[in-house]
Amino acid sequence: MALPSDDAVLIQKGKIPGEPYVVTVNCPDKTGLACDICRTILEFGLYITKGDVSTDGLWCYIILWVVPHSSSTGVTWLNLKDRLLSICPSCLVSFYLNQPSPNPEPPPVYLLRFCSLDRKGLLHDVTRVLSVLELTIQRVKVTTTPDGRVLDLFFITDNLELLHTKERQDETSEQLHAVLGESCASCTLQLAGPEYDSLQGISSLSAVITDELFRNELSDKETRSQAFSPDVTKLKRASVMIDNSLSPAHTLLQIYCVDHKGFLYDILRTLKDCNMQIAYGRFSPVNKGYRELDLFVQQKDGKKIVDPEKQDAFCSRLKVEMLHPLRVIITNRGPDTELLVANPVELSGKGRPRVFFDVTLALKCLGICIFSAEIGRHLAAAREWEVYRFLLDENSKYQLSNMAVRNQIVDKVQRTLMGW
Repeated sequence: MALPSDDAVLIQKGKIPGEPYVVTVNCPDKTGLACDICRTILEFGLYITKGDVSTDGLWCYIILWVVPHSSSTGVTWLNLKDRLLSICPSCLVSFYLNQPSPNPEPPPVYLLRFCSLDRKGLLHDVTRVLSVLELTIQRVKVTTTPDGRVLDLFFITDNLELLHTKERQDETSEQLHAVLGESCASCTLQLAGPEYDSLQGISSLSAVITDELFRNELSDKETRSQAFSPDVTKLKRASVMIDNSLSPAHTLLQIYCVDHKGFLYDILRTLKDCNMQIAYGRFSPVNKGYRELDLFVQQKDGKKIVDPEKQDAFCSRLKVEMLHPLRVIITNRGPDTELLVANPVELSGKGRPRVFFDVTLALKCLGICIFSAEIGRHLAAAREWEVYRFLLDENSKYQLSNMAVRNQIVDKVQRTLMGW
């Protein structure tokens, strides 16, 4: 299979320190290409300040201005270019004949297992090392023993596709040992076995928790109980307008919403899952904390969105994805306190990048230890979700049964996830 030209992706550094990098993608088009590009940029810890997208249905031109997030581990720009090139379709004749390109084989999953003395922030420190190494966490099983040790199972894939080599494995082991120090009793890395399949789901959720976590709107009761800060509360303000008068072939979407990390990705993944094709889009810089986005789109059949019921359903879906891209709640799990975070999974099966990284960062900043953690998939509200479960350790600073403390934890986690 032919590979995309190296010139398909260009990354230019800003002329002065602090100026955004400019990422330009110029390649054959495919449905959801802009979404896949924005997802990769989010995965690398980058924030899109503004952007433009245009396509004639065959060829796509995307230009994005990006800067690292404050929590970013440092960006390897050459690796970003390689990842973006891997997303771009090749210039094969079959592409122009609209023949589907073969789906790539899923990368092999490896099991990273280590046992170490527990300490505050340990889980995030390990997650940060994996992020720097471009190892993606697929599943996690973390447990704490009565003697204060942790047994962590990380099921990971390698974005560089080199984890089968001894050099790459040694590099991973060395960097982990540098973080774990002498407290590390063991650390092994191998191809995952049947145990990976057994962790695809998560332990059962009660009907009450399921309703609270996956509902489309936050109830007044939930808003009061979580005591969201003003920044989080104003997430409920969003506008999606449809205009069919400005183009004979395309529907104009005019979107206005408070800015957050992954804002453009949340919109584009919704369009991708709804089989909407973008002809042109402009993503304006932030103005007083809000974003404006204009998109000219078509349905998969090449027609505008004219049916009033389809318009209402589509606008409602977009608002939900912008207002609640991530769900965060604290609840009781027997005698313990559990933090749950959930995000919708794309129809392609991809989850949201950096969620585990951000949640463990927030808990480390608060000084809260994690007794156990797991990641799994759950079907609810007619879609698949990725669910992160954390049992939290009580300490002298945070009495987890106190509602004010719970509100503080939810607010900190939400802010970190949203990039505020």
